Amino acid sequence: MIKVLLVDDHEMVRMGLSTYLATEEDLDVVGEASSGEEGITLAHKYKPDVVLMDLVMEGIGGIEATKQIVSSFPTTKVIVLTSFIDDEKVYPVIEAGAFSYLLKTSRATEIAAAIRAAYNGESIVESQVTSKMMERMRKQSQKLPHEQLTPRELEVLCLIGDGKTNQDIADKLFIGVKTVKTHVSNILAKLDVEDRTQIAIYAHRHQLVK
Repeated sequence: MIKVLLVDDHEMVRMGLSTYLATEEDLDVVGEASSGEEGITLAHKYKPDVVLMDLVMEGIGGIEATKQIVSSFPTTKVIVLTSFIDDEKVYPVIEAGAFSYLLKTSRATEIAAAIRAAYNGESIVESQVTSKMMERMRKQSQKLPHEQLTPRELEVLCLIGDGKTNQDIADKLFIGVKTVKTHVSNILAKLDVEDRTQIAIYAHRHQLVK
């Protein structure tokens, strides 16, 4: 039997899912939670194989609940079941450890199939969400190397382009020389160049130095 935990703040949603899943011989709804906090508590109590997780709930939402459950039980698969596909919810919950992402417009049979797939290690992601993820990956792949730098690293890059020494940079930014050296090492790695001269050339080539 696949142990399933339902986490949703809408009673009718929980009731509908529980009623349908109870008809499936291989699925066992071990608990129902109306909040993220309760979901975390019940996850510790029942150690479910799969969690159906709503995203937007009062208190601890689905993103944080997913993060805590996956952190405590790495083998538990969290399936997001929500009405939302906006970027500020999709990416954070996937980064938090969600295994699959479904919309509440999905048919009951599709949800049951996704539960079985997750249990067997197969991730199911709504096609609209997949498109968003692919678009984000495409945009990230088009980023220039210096766009991956932190604001401080970018400052150091520009100062190197101005011909400043490590000591000059340390004095200007009020940081230690050792810290400057760390930033330089990070810049070399992110730009995939070998020395300070190439950093300076890069800075001028991309018009980062006035």
